[in-house]
Amino acid sequence: MTQASAAAFFDLDRTIISGSSVFAFGWVAHRAGLMPTSQLISDAANAVAFKFAGASDDKTEMVKSRILDAIAGVPVSTFTELADDVLPKLMSDVRREARGLIDLHTDAGRDTYIVSASPIEIVAKFAEAMEMTGGLGTVAEINHGVYTGRLAQPFCYGEGKAHAINRIAAEKGYDLEASYAYTDSAGDLPMLEAVGHPVAVNPDRALETIAYHRGWPIVEFSRTRKKVIKRTTAGIGAAGLAGATYALGRYQGRKRVDNRH
Repeated sequence: MTQASAAAFFDLDRTIISGSSVFAFGWVAHRAGLMPTSQLISDAANAVAFKFAGASDDKTEMVKSRILDAIAGVPVSTFTELADDVLPKLMSDVRREARGLIDLHTDAGRDTYIVSASPIEIVAKFAEAMEMTGGLGTVAEINHGVYTGRLAQPFCYGEGKAHAINRIAAEKGYDLEASYAYTDSAGDLPMLEAVGHPVAVNPDRALETIAYHRGWPIVEFSRTRKKVIKRTTAGIGAAGLAGATYALGRYQGRKRVDNRH
């Protein structure tokens, strides 16, 4: 197989899926007895706030602490089983427009990756289920098959996402100037700045402002409001790509319905 010369990198929460992967995992962890009800309720409220307002650095630091605290002392095998349990929920939350966009990049000969602050065990399995090239996520330290509660690599958020993208680009030989990145949060600005084709997807207010002033495409995916390109000064190519994504998403949705009959 010929090595792809460029790649497309996708954030997970509010980009590929409509909600929060961390909360989805938290629910599974709660059912397995690894998270108390009070913490689950708190995380549910934070997930709702995140869905509508985006993530702040303080909230992200809290999520990182929650993830590491929750898995400290837990065998890797247990966590892997939980990751398997959360996959159906994540798959049900995939936006059809995002699915179409991933397929467009694959058809164009680019490798595709999920880049997320969520644990690598979840991100890698989800990327595999989505038939993408791979997943880049938060890697926790493991000692004798048990999580220590510390990080083994930089937290995969903010500068950590850019670090992960640059690392895989160096490993695979990708031309980042020819590569794409998609995310919803201004906290992921380093991820967008790491590539030549940044795209704001369902952006929070801060990212929307940045994208508008920098001339980056602004794309909205919505199950109820079918507005694909909100504003852009970045040229017809990005608008055409997003428009094709929407059309493909509608086609795939109809195809799935037709296959049921």
